[in-house]
Amino acid sequence: MKKIWLVLLALLLAAALPAWADTVRIGFQKGGGLMALLKRQGAVEKALAARGTTVKWVEFPAGPQILEALNAGSLDFGTTGAPPPIFAQAAGIDLVYVGAEPAPVASEAIIVKPGSPIRTVAQLKGKRVAFVKGSGSHLLLVAALNRAGMTLHDVQPIYLGPSEARAAFDGGSIDAWVVWDPYMAAAQKAYQARVVADYTGLLQANGFYLASRAFVKRDPQGVAALLEQIAQAGQWANAHQKEMVAMMAPQVGVPPDVIATWLGRQKAGVMPIDAAIIANQQKIADLFYKEKLIPRPVTVAGSTWTWPRK
Repeated sequence: MKKIWLVLLALLLAAALPAWADTVRIGFQKGGGLMALLKRQGAVEKALAARGTTVKWVEFPAGPQILEALNAGSLDFGTTGAPPPIFAQAAGIDLVYVGAEPAPVASEAIIVKPGSPIRTVAQLKGKRVAFVKGSGSHLLLVAALNRAGMTLHDVQPIYLGPSEARAAFDGGSIDAWVVWDPYMAAAQKAYQARVVADYTGLLQANGFYLASRAFVKRDPQGVAALLEQIAQAGQWANAHQKEMVAMMAPQVGVPPDVIATWLGRQKAGVMPIDAAIIANQQKIADLFYKEKLIPRPVTVAGSTWTWPRK
């Protein structure tokens, strides 16, 4: 009888716990804007403590690695650019788009050294172009080449991470580099790098907040609470750029003026996934399939969740 009462007591205690009484594992990139800010401030931990939740932050070099961890079950939530989830979906990874960032225009670009003869995308033909495979830079290059009547086959793709690509850019072993801020802002300061093309006139590439399907099913209110914290951080960041620079410079490890350049080229925030965002992301998926960058068509709409923002 005593064992029965202990079992009943355990069940009652479990029922009294918050629905999300565990650990949420959040992936972020170095220099990852709002996620890096939230990690520093501890705002997510404070907001979710009442739900019995602890937070574990995991740093990754880029978006594709975040989605690999999401697929492996070692991550619940993360943020990437537009291309990584498309590559992930094409590879059979089950993920859910839960929120979107405003699409950047000038915070990612194809850059060259100031003395380079390359001044147009068409002049990249046959040139060595470095970028992170499956990243937003991959999309920017494909879209820019497509507008110029070219494909990736017209250039020499060099797949390098930001650190390796910077060394190659510095040493002259590549002709052009496609990269995002703050790496781009740092290269512009160090080398007076010149922009050949950014997202102006191209497909708009939203950043995305993504979650595992298991996380969304287990606790949609928890996902919403996390997005609300990101939204509040975005509002604060847009209104306090000087404070953001002061906080992020030592964290990212680059000079304050580089951070200021980066933040001045974009707006922070998060918004619900809507029909327009889905349609734009589908255009990117269709472009990738057309260019044979993914092995099969991808349907974005089947992997989205609508944030019921208050």
